[in-house]
Amino acid sequence: MAIGIDLSGRVAVVTGGTRGVGAGIGRALLAAGATVVAAARRPPERPVAGTDGRTAAFEPVDVRDPDAVTACFTRVRDRYGSLDILVNNAGGTPYRLLADSTPQQAARVVELNLIAPLTTSLAARAVMADQRTGGSIIMIGSVSGTRPSPGTAAYGAAKAGLENLARTLAVEWAPHIRVNTLVVGMVHTERSHLHYGDAAGVAAVGRTVPLGRLATPDEVGEVCAFLAGDRCGYVTGASLAVHGGGERPAFLEAAAGAPGGPPPTSRTPVTTDRPATTDQEDADD
Repeated sequence: MAIGIDLSGRVAVVTGGTRGVGAGIGRALLAAGATVVAAARRPPERPVAGTDGRTAAFEPVDVRDPDAVTACFTRVRDRYGSLDILVNNAGGTPYRLLADSTPQQAARVVELNLIAPLTTSLAARAVMADQRTGGSIIMIGSVSGTRPSPGTAAYGAAKAGLENLARTLAVEWAPHIRVNTLVVGMVHTERSHLHYGDAAGVAAVGRTVPLGRLATPDEVGEVCAFLAGDRCGYVTGASLAVHGGGERPAFLEAAAGAPGGPPPTSRTPVTTDRPATTDQEDADD
């Protein structure tokens, strides 16, 4: 028997859903039958469209403004009748060593990547708690929150906190609302060249991943749609890695040249000062 993802009748809000990973998530939710609202500060250059021709609606909102978020979710509920899925995707960071940052710059990164998802989750709960079917909240985390994050320290710290927040909310808001995290690695989007250079640079970075390439936004979106649906009805408080196997340990390449070390791999190691935090591509900057 085929196992499909059916989100028909569900209403989903994707923050930062107008481009990059957020647009990929929107397309996947549309393909699964959901009504999708892309919430961001600026409208998309072109509508986020599903395979059936339906498009995501756009709601202007700054996720750092609690009153604006509450008003946005109220409009969604009044217009569509419910709010069933929230994907906290908006986020991102510039590359900047912490010693070169001001406290205010670091605080803004934490605000966007941790405080804003907390704010939107609280606003979503206010709607979902009154629904018979509850709801599903998905945090878009990052591998930067699971390992050292040089050049993006505040971002990595915020993403680590976001994953912990999701686990805690999963306990506090059960059984009515499920809360999970996708731990996303490097994704090839329309803005990848800002981080990795030309196509050769993107390909070289991709070769550092065990699967040999960067993810596509739609691949992240498909996992998100699966996690939001009834097939994952018993999954809450979970962290699901979507990173192509992670990063090949540096010691393997170092040992390849040592006597008795493992043979060299076919994957060319890459030296780059660009950040490996392209999971959200500054989705709501």
